[in-house]
Amino acid sequence: MPDVDLIRRRLTDQLSELSAQVGRIEDEQGQPLDDDFEEQAIAREDDEALDAVERSALTEIALTRRALARLDSGAYGLCTMCGELIAPTRLEALPAAAQCIRCASAAAHDRA
Repeated sequence: MPDVDLIRRRLTDQLSELSAQVGRIEDEQGQPLDDDFEEQAIAREDDEALDAVERSALTEIALTRRALARLDSGAYGLCTMCGELIAPTRLEALPAAAQCIRCASAAAHDRA
C-alpha cells in the first residue's frame, strides 16, 4: 500500500517548486530591456530559452495537479489508459505518472 501522505507531500512540494520557477521566469522576463541593441538581441535569445523552460514547467504543473486530483479521487496509481496498476517504481521515479510503462511507451511510439 503506497504512503498516500508521502505521495501527496512530494506532489505538493513539486507543485510549489514549479510554481516558484514560473514566477521567477515571469519576473525575469518583466525586466526592462537595455538600450544597447546587442544587449537586446541577447535578452531576446534568453527570453526564448526562458519561454521553453516556462512551457515545460507549466506542463509539469498541469501533470502534477492531475496527479493530485487522481490522489483525491482514489484513482492514483491506476493507468488512465488501461486501468491497470502503475508499477510502484515508476510512480517513485515519476510521481505524476498517469500511465503504466506499457501504455506510455505505446503512446510515445504512436506520436513518433
